[in-house]
Amino acid sequence: MKVGDQHYHTIWLNDDNKSVDIIDQRWLPHEFRVVTLRTIDDVAAAIREMWVRGAPLIGVTAAYGVAIAMQDDSSDAALDVVWEQLHETRPTAINLKWALDEMRGLLRPLPPGERSAAAYKRAAEIAQEDVELNRRIGLNGLKIIREIAARKKPGERVNILTHCNAGWLATVDYGTATAPIYLAAEEGIPIHVYVDETRPRNQGAQLTAWELDGHGVPHTLIVDNAGGHLMQHGQVDMVIVGTDRTTANGDVCNKIGTYLKALAAKDNNVPFYVALPSPTIDWAVRDGVKEIPIEERNGDEVSLVQGRGEDGKITRVRISPEGSPAANPAFDVTPARLITGLITERGIAEASAAGLKSLFPERT
Repeated sequence: MKVGDQHYHTIWLNDDNKSVDIIDQRWLPHEFRVVTLRTIDDVAAAIREMWVRGAPLIGVTAAYGVAIAMQDDSSDAALDVVWEQLHETRPTAINLKWALDEMRGLLRPLPPGERSAAAYKRAAEIAQEDVELNRRIGLNGLKIIREIAARKKPGERVNILTHCNAGWLATVDYGTATAPIYLAAEEGIPIHVYVDETRPRNQGAQLTAWELDGHGVPHTLIVDNAGGHLMQHGQVDMVIVGTDRTTANGDVCNKIGTYLKALAAKDNNVPFYVALPSPTIDWAVRDGVKEIPIEERNGDEVSLVQGRGEDGKITRVRISPEGSPAANPAFDVTPARLITGLITERGIAEASAAGLKSLFPERT
């Protein structure tokens, strides 16, 4: 995707061929900043403190983190240490573990002297694979938007509601939930996106709205609790969200508040789709509510909000009493029974074990 007139991925190898550049998402939409990750501690901080975020991008960043670590020490012990250090940064997004397992499985059989070069090569491949996975998700999701548009009057828009940011900023490019939206816009289909603000970190307001605005996609920012009202009044044609982990039975773990949107969609007969690349599927987990660890983040994210003040400076302000404690579960789980379909790179599956296996028969 483009920022101004320049095409960007969210992560890329620096000109020194060792460090990695990223878009530091903490400052969007007010400032566009690029920072360089030079050490494994930099990479761990970037993931934990959400300089990068979104399950696919977290996985790619971790892969490059392993490569960076292998420069200084390519021993078996160092490989295990970097695996542990990065794995503990964000416990919910399964792409993180998938990427770390992929890198360790590749590097372990190799002589230590070959590991650094192999790590950089595989990290770059994972990044490019992510782009292609998301492009194909976009093509499959585009079919759904076309079908809805075909039932509309000429020129009437397709209204899509999304939650959090599952855009190109959450991946290397295209995005998951936004990929069909961008392709539909490029095809000339009249579309409009309702963007949930997505408290407490406001990824919808700060990131998704910024993306859509830059791409020229008509959109309206709404508070998180407005979605059900819009569905009741026939103003939403479909919901499409991303996911940080999907179980083998089709349960979906995504940003907190997704479950409530799915309930509202079910009650109002609004199709509810989840867009996901296959590395986001955790084939070892079947009951998402009971088995997926839910990250508990600092309560300050609830009590404080960041924005641009009247003086033009980016600042944080408190919105709650000093003495009020805040709970901050970062994700919730939407049961498969509430999901219309899972949009993957291989096609659209029913949210069930049978549906997923129909697209991924190689999985047992």
